[in-house]
Amino acid sequence: MICQMDKKKVYCFDFDGTLTRKDTLIEFIRYSKGDFQLLIGLLIYSPLLVLMKCHLYPNWKVKQKFFTFYYKGMSAEKFNQNCQAFAHDRSNLLRKRAVLKLHEALYRGCQVLVVSASPDLWVRPFVGNGPVVIGTQLEVIDGRITGRFKTKNCYGPEKVNRIKAVLKGPREDYEIFAFGDSRGDREMLNFADQGFFKPFRD
Repeated sequence: MICQMDKKKVYCFDFDGTLTRKDTLIEFIRYSKGDFQLLIGLLIYSPLLVLMKCHLYPNWKVKQKFFTFYYKGMSAEKFNQNCQAFAHDRSNLLRKRAVLKLHEALYRGCQVLVVSASPDLWVRPFVGNGPVVIGTQLEVIDGRITGRFKTKNCYGPEKVNRIKAVLKGPREDYEIFAFGDSRGDREMLNFADQGFFKPFRD
C-alpha cells in the first residue's frame, strides 16, 4: 500500500526506550568505557542526577557534563568507530516490533524521522540510511570531541523545532504519526496528528 498523495505521511520515532529497550547513553558509556568508569561517573554526578529527576537541574546540563567527563579530548574518528561498533555489537537493544513498524513506513514511501536526544553519531548506525536521523550533535574542534553540544539537546520542545526544520511546506500538508515513551517526547506526541505513547513492548 502506497501512502496517499493528499497529505504527506511522516512517521516520527523516538529512539531511547521506543526503538530500543534501554537508554543507550548508559549502555554506550558501559560499552566504550567499561562498568568501573560508568560507576565512577554515576557516583560523581549522583547529586546532579537527583536534582534532574526532581526537575531542579536541566537535563541537558547533566548530559553535557557526562560527555565532558568521559569523552573530552577523544578523537572524533575514534568516537565514530566506537559508535559503529556499539550499534553492531548491541543490535539486540532494538525492539523488533518497533523496527518492523519503521521499515513498514519506509516501504510504503512515507517519510521517516528518528528524533532523539542521543547523539546522532550512534543513532544512525542502528537505523541505517533510510530514516532521517535528528539527534543532539556533539561539538568537534581540531578533530577532537570537546564534550559540549553543537546543537540544543534534542529533547521536549526542541524535538518539535527540529522536526519543523526538516519538513518542507506548511504543517497542514502533513499527516504526522509519532511514537515515544517519556516526558521528553510529550511535545512531539502532541504535535502529531496521532501520538502513540509506549506502543512497543517486546
